[in-house]
Amino acid sequence: MTWRPRGTTSAPPLIAVAHGSRDPRAAATVEDLLDVVRRARPEIPVRTAYLDHAPPTLAMALSGLTEAAVLPLLLTEAYHSRVDIPGALAEAAARTPLLRVHRGATLGPHPLLVTALERRLTEAGVEPGDPDTAVVLVSAGSSDRRANATVAGVAGEWARRSGWWSVTAAYASAAEPTPEREVRRLLAAGAPRVVVAPYLLAPGHFADKIRRDTLAAGAEVVAGVLGAAPELAAVLIERYEQALLGTERSATA
Repeated sequence: MTWRPRGTTSAPPLIAVAHGSRDPRAAATVEDLLDVVRRARPEIPVRTAYLDHAPPTLAMALSGLTEAAVLPLLLTEAYHSRVDIPGALAEAAARTPLLRVHRGATLGPHPLLVTALERRLTEAGVEPGDPDTAVVLVSAGSSDRRANATVAGVAGEWARRSGWWSVTAAYASAAEPTPEREVRRLLAAGAPRVVVAPYLLAPGHFADKIRRDTLAAGAEVVAGVLGAAPELAAVLIERYEQALLGTERSATA
């Protein structure tokens, strides 16, 4: 595979695979993010696919193609990226033997995601790196301990590179601590102020629950989800180019 330079019209399509949600705000946010990618790189055809709850499926998005880069719109490596997407690609390969697919890495971890998290906190009125502010980084949570450990690693690295009172991880499901428990712990430990940074791509059930429960627990601010942040679009484009060049995990289906 040879990467096509910018400005050409022969770039393989980028298929962004999101989890999917019954909440229409989630799909709208995904499309807003992909519109940022389209504006930044108009020579790249961009398609959306969903693993659940919404069309099109990955097979539908790949229909009619002979080559594509498939990129998970997921923040950590877990069941969906390790099992669901490879399974869907195997089914597509069985139907279209000549289809060539370059599998890209998940969005996270990546330093730009921390920049996007700080952007959302700033938009919510929080001074970046405030030494009197403890940040709770909240992910959806996973039954895969490696995914949860990745989120904890993001929190640890963020804490090391910033001036926050602390940055710690919490999980909305499947793991401990819960966001509200971590907020209460930090306040009891003497944190002057606790704010919450959702490590979520789009609004929906988890984002609503995190906001409700952490504010009730004493959090002063809950930032918005990552959404269509320009940093996420930049990461997605980077993952696309890496997949095509083979510098990230890539495979043929």
